[in-house]
Amino acid sequence: MLIESLTHQGLGRTADGQFVPRTLPGEELGLRDDGSVQILTPSSDRVAPPCRHFKTCGGCAMQHAADPFVAHWKAGIVTRALAAHGIDIDIRGIHTSPPHARRRAKFAGKRTKNGAIVGFHTRASDTVIAVPDCQLLLPSLREAIPALEELTVLSASRKAEIALTVTDSKAGLDVWVESDKPLDGPLRITLAEFAQRHGFARLAWGDEPVVTINAPSQRFGRADVIPPAGAFLQATREGEMQLLAAAVDATKGADRIVDLFSGCGTFALPLAETAMVTAVESSAPMLNALDQGWRRAQGLKRVKTETRDLFRRPLEPDELRYFDAAVIDPPRAGAQAQTATLARSTIPRIAMISCNPVTFARDAKVLVDAGFVIDWIDVVDQFRWSAHVEVAAAFTR
Repeated sequence: MLIESLTHQGLGRTADGQFVPRTLPGEELGLRDDGSVQILTPSSDRVAPPCRHFKTCGGCAMQHAADPFVAHWKAGIVTRALAAHGIDIDIRGIHTSPPHARRRAKFAGKRTKNGAIVGFHTRASDTVIAVPDCQLLLPSLREAIPALEELTVLSASRKAEIALTVTDSKAGLDVWVESDKPLDGPLRITLAEFAQRHGFARLAWGDEPVVTINAPSQRFGRADVIPPAGAFLQATREGEMQLLAAAVDATKGADRIVDLFSGCGTFALPLAETAMVTAVESSAPMLNALDQGWRRAQGLKRVKTETRDLFRRPLEPDELRYFDAAVIDPPRAGAQAQTATLARSTIPRIAMISCNPVTFARDAKVLVDAGFVIDWIDVVDQFRWSAHVEVAAAFTR
């Protein structure tokens, strides 16, 4: 068997349509007697995986490939998505976050006979494996795994799996537990004592705050923001800085900016250093965190907030006419309805951030057909060694 290409999920594809994980284009494969795949002719782009968990963990797909190959492959995912809509443009830059940079991770926790296991799922499976030497995580997250195992024993029922979203902050770890176990009074006291003992900044259980020992703030420009428990945050600080730099570049010189799908202020607050900003987001708690961060900061221009579901009720052209530029950072589904109103508006500049090249290309086509030009596109690889790709682009009329 010869691997002819890679899918957008990182699977090797043969001429007869078979898909083989952890292979690269040009590699010739054979089958062993037990049915497993043997690489007979390895690619020159093949490297030794840096993580000992790679063969079992489902978190990474591309550790067997050299960094330049992965960067080129991810850029190709973006260019092919755009080409499907008739858009031909070169990628301006590719920015990959370093190892040991993930500041936020969602672990799976499961009780065992002797305690608990905390880690990630194996590929396409519900099986949880321990990842004590994960090469993605910040040391603070990796070193917290024993404490998270103890937390799993306290938080999980005997058979159900729990989710533990852990975020690094200046004040310590911010931990959000998702469990079907009832949070009663005695458990709340036990969890608060546990968080104190392990130096967690905050511990939350679903929608219930358990204890806040130190405010788990995040720095956005000049502002310190305390996001709601489990709120969206860019996966790495390095990736966030690249996306922010792209947004600043695309909106340079604007005096009034609207930040659509603003979250807690990743872009809105730094942009407020030079422009008045209106932040629009469906989550009232996230907007409240943004507003409080703005009010405590020094030297920022006016930031207004509006709670609004932009999928059901996008800003209309008459509302957009007040702005010189827009920043839009939708979830994976893209922003079809909001893009359509942006296309009909008079707004001259748009910074589009996307975590899905397919929906990005679809929405970009709408803007291009409306008279916008794509000035440049950057690829930002926050999710190193995965198939995940993020895009930042500048559109002008």
